[in-house]
Amino acid sequence: MQISQLTAETAAAAAIRTLGLDPDIIDLTSFEALAAALRRAASFLCPTSPGRLADAVYGAVHPLAGAGAVTRSGIGEILDELVASGDLLELRRDNGRSARLLYLAPPSFIERHPGRFLLTGIRPFGVPLILDDLAQTIDYEGPTRSISLDADDGPTQLRDRGLRCVARERWLARPAIEAPTAFLDQFRVRLDTAALAGHLEDIQILDPASSVRYYAGRWRPPAASDTGDFIARRPQAYGADLWCLARCERGVPSRLLEWPVDNPVLPGRDEAWRYQAAVDAARGVPQRFRRRAGDVAGGDVVFDFFSPLPSFAERYLQFVGLPLGKTTGALFSFRVPAAAADGVGTFLIDMLWMTQEEAPHGV
Repeated sequence: MQISQLTAETAAAAAIRTLGLDPDIIDLTSFEALAAALRRAASFLCPTSPGRLADAVYGAVHPLAGAGAVTRSGIGEILDELVASGDLLELRRDNGRSARLLYLAPPSFIERHPGRFLLTGIRPFGVPLILDDLAQTIDYEGPTRSISLDADDGPTQLRDRGLRCVARERWLARPAIEAPTAFLDQFRVRLDTAALAGHLEDIQILDPASSVRYYAGRWRPPAASDTGDFIARRPQAYGADLWCLARCERGVPSRLLEWPVDNPVLPGRDEAWRYQAAVDAARGVPQRFRRRAGDVAGGDVVFDFFSPLPSFAERYLQFVGLPLGKTTGALFSFRVPAAAADGVGTFLIDMLWMTQEEAPHGV
């Protein structure tokens, strides 16, 4: 048996082909390749924790990518988007301790418009979502996969390949529209009768008085001046930090409500992020989005965001547009057709109480 040495470039190209992608078009460090790597790793590891899955992909890709080309936190952000886009389900498992585990979502399709279908879900053990030559026509865009088929025959073709149809209305389901104060009142009542917090170490809270334009900078340890209800994250021995709503008295948590509260299928951060959007709006400093012209004249509009969005909002944006990842001066961005832009703005204002920020001149 002859053993040959592979260069990092050759190994990276082989890895991309294993993921079902074209190494002449896609780089291993691209969003699309890392999303595909997470799906493949999940197909073997799930059910598993988000941290373990991110570590597995980072450990495999980092030696081939070069120093600084891939970060674990960046892979974790892509993983969050796969949960939001419906490829993975994040569920709570209680076996003496609370833990959140990732599970494979069933292979499915949603009709975006006649002849264009969004594909979601993961098959176990590395089996491709579509097994025949039709797989070569799948388009990979950020965390999403889409395919164009005959408008009349397309659904039948996908069903014949084992994908289930998800109704557009179900996919784009959203909470009821309500005032931010009414939304917050529901959680205040629940927290009044929530369990006592007990002794908590290394807890972090989201400072409601901090800038809505710098999400990472909003997190800090509790201070003696903190009295009220705060979004919090608390570490656990194994797995990702748990999301909760903490009632603090002079910086000491007294009561604790773990998220998710209303829907166990949702990640805890979903309810937390909408809660914080309501807090900011009630304070008179709502979270913002920026709308600006895209790079296709008259053809698209870019929405820049400075705070993370709940999954229902990400799914809506993925459905009507294309995620662009991080862009200059924003946490992330989406590009949407000009015809859908006004609807996106109305959605963000109605559902998350956001306000539009004017783009700087020339942007």
